[in-house]
Amino acid sequence: MTGPARLNDAKGPAIPKRQRVVTITGEVQKRNYTIYDLINLKGLRRLVQIMAFTLQEGAAAEAAGIDMINIRWTADRPEQAIAIRKAAPETFMTFCMPPNLVANETEALRAAFCALEAGADGIYCTWSFDFIAAMAAAGVPVMGHAGLVPRKSMWTGGLRSVGKTLAQARAIFEDLKRLEDAGAWAVECEVIPHNVMALLSRNTGLVTISLGSGAACDVQHLFSEDILGMSGTTPPRHAKSYRNFHELNEKLQRERIAAFAEYVGDVRSGAFPSPAHLVQAEHSVVTELEKAIAQNASHK
Repeated sequence: MTGPARLNDAKGPAIPKRQRVVTITGEVQKRNYTIYDLINLKGLRRLVQIMAFTLQEGAAAEAAGIDMINIRWTADRPEQAIAIRKAAPETFMTFCMPPNLVANETEALRAAFCALEAGADGIYCTWSFDFIAAMAAAGVPVMGHAGLVPRKSMWTGGLRSVGKTLAQARAIFEDLKRLEDAGAWAVECEVIPHNVMALLSRNTGLVTISLGSGAACDVQHLFSEDILGMSGTTPPRHAKSYRNFHELNEKLQRERIAAFAEYVGDVRSGAFPSPAHLVQAEHSVVTELEKAIAQNASHK
């Protein structure tokens, strides 16, 4: 298969040509990638994906050339997801669905279409294979999950790598096959040993997305919180921090407190507002207003 049309950028890596697409609501928009492109790029080029949590992070991801963005979706509070979608209007975006959002195939379909109407290009879920099959049969682009599933870690002994034993590795392979059979197009592979993942990625038709599973996957994925160093703690072993936003935010908070305290002091001392902050009417206006008030009082 041939890959998508691309532009060569002498100053950096090749960037995708924006393509016109029609959304589920009938709007004509542009995207850096379609599902067709991403499937055709399997094994040809490693792409980059992040999980973004704010519209500022979404806008920054698009400006920085991030290929794919994941964001969290909750049907009862869609505003944040919609805001991030608008902040990164041309980047392929997957809405991540809460594991406890649906209880049957009908609810899964309804939730998926709701997300697509809000701007998702596809959805990610850890739902059952039956739910995934129902959505895929209806034409919904679905991304599954394999390896460590944090919210199912009670079954795997806590937050640890999954796939170190032959039994676990075979189970992951079977999960990939079941996802393929269900109609998923991609799979997030979390904390799977990199040499196991390399073999699995070569033996599945799914686009593989590595979250701590090594460099052999088709897409590398990290959370923006880890990339930006938001927590103030050492990131997980599989992640890397490129900035220390925790320190910056702490400094900003100290500056907020100092600014508010100075404001309080100025008000209490009379330093604010000063003449520079005041609007003054003509003296004649004040004089005439004073007369009008006096006349009004005399009539009572």
